[in-house]
Amino acid sequence: MIAWTIYITFAGAVVLLFAPRFLTRWIALASTVAAFATSLIAFFQMEIVDLTYFKTIVRVPWVPMQGMEYHLAVDGISLTLVLVTGLTAVSAVLFSWDVEHRQNEFFFWLLLVVGGSYGVFLSADLFLLFVFYELVIVPKYFLIAIWGSTNKEYGAMKLTLYSFFGGALVFIGIIAAYVSAGSLDLQELAQFQFTPQLQSWVFPVLFLGFAVLAGIWPLHTWAPTGHVAAPTAGSMLLAGIVMKLGAYAALRVAINLFPQGFQMWKTWIAVLAVIGIVYAAAVALRQRDLKFVIGYSSVSHMGFVLLGLATANVLGVSGAVLQMFSHGVIGALLFAIAGRMVYRRTHTRDLDELSILGLSRAMPFAAFAFVIASAASMGIPGFSGFAAEITILIGTWKTYPLAVWITGLGMVLVAAFTLRALRKSFFGDSQSTDSSSYEPITLAEKLGAGLLIFATLAIGLYPRLLLDRIVPAVEAMRFLNP
Repeated sequence: MIAWTIYITFAGAVVLLFAPRFLTRWIALASTVAAFATSLIAFFQMEIVDLTYFKTIVRVPWVPMQGMEYHLAVDGISLTLVLVTGLTAVSAVLFSWDVEHRQNEFFFWLLLVVGGSYGVFLSADLFLLFVFYELVIVPKYFLIAIWGSTNKEYGAMKLTLYSFFGGALVFIGIIAAYVSAGSLDLQELAQFQFTPQLQSWVFPVLFLGFAVLAGIWPLHTWAPTGHVAAPTAGSMLLAGIVMKLGAYAALRVAINLFPQGFQMWKTWIAVLAVIGIVYAAAVALRQRDLKFVIGYSSVSHMGFVLLGLATANVLGVSGAVLQMFSHGVIGALLFAIAGRMVYRRTHTRDLDELSILGLSRAMPFAAFAFVIASAASMGIPGFSGFAAEITILIGTWKTYPLAVWITGLGMVLVAAFTLRALRKSFFGDSQSTDSSSYEPITLAEKLGAGLLIFATLAIGLYPRLLLDRIVPAVEAMRFLNP
């Protein structure tokens, strides 16, 4: 049933090409809600024991001569990421309710990104995963280049070039795996014993190719630029879904298929992850543009995902998957508030200019939502960010205790830049602005924000809802330390 998330989303995209303009936003909303509802039903219907292994749900021949199949499968890890994709997609459509310029095309490209992401998370054929992975790149370019704002052509091209660079590395790794094993089936490849010599170079090529999209330092610079240039929905999709594609594929393909290569390189992954956490947080502290602050915040938080993966133990890797969900929700909420609620009404993202507008009185709902998002981003207990990061840090302590101490500095910086952005954006010196100066927050915006706030609170208060499904799937992977 969960395969229908892909079909519904792509069907909606096709219908949008021919639909009358007045129906476009409703078709986009119906498509994303239907796909999200499908993922929710699957989430609660599927037995936890069935989510331990990467279980086939669809398998038909595609290109038999090359051994390519249309093969979809699901486990607790992929189901978690399908769920956050649905959440983010519905919210992105709601926050794009006012888009007027080339409306059909906008929602068409948006649904292609979402459908391609569903495909990546459910693919059990290596080439099929690569097709869906690359399919996401072109829609991202058009969303930013046509509907973006600050330096949109530069931001769109930079993101696309980095993505294609990573894709080229991934393609080399896929060819090497196929030539060596004679199969593209991820379930078969996970059982195949690649030679240590092959793993020593194929693993870093594959991992780096995927990690580019996850914002690994020092190949992270596309992320803040792309986030700032993108329209609100584009930033939400980039933070909420697209950066997770790289992290998920690094885990599912590079780490799980080449465990000996992973053991050789995992310390370097941890080093780059810790540098990314601290460096991006320090840079965010110096930014004046609110979206740049959130953009570098995304890089810092994705560093926690990579650090969790590098631990090579159940807690660390499970925490990394939980952080993918958590940051997907929190990052999307932060960009929605900054891009739609604040920038759309004030026409500025400069923190010094925002600090004199008194937005906490002018836009109380936006201020409330940003306080919640900031608390979740800082890892305050009760929110999903805390549950994910504490799980990662406990796992990290078992493998790299020194990294925990250094990461602590990054967490202090995260709190510093988040509180600075919160104070300047909504609680600056002036509180004299008349609330009638800005159009009120719309129902669509409140629904979109409410959905994301509910998600981060629900998982923060009861993380077992996801961890009970994630942990068995992680334990079933073969790369873990004995």
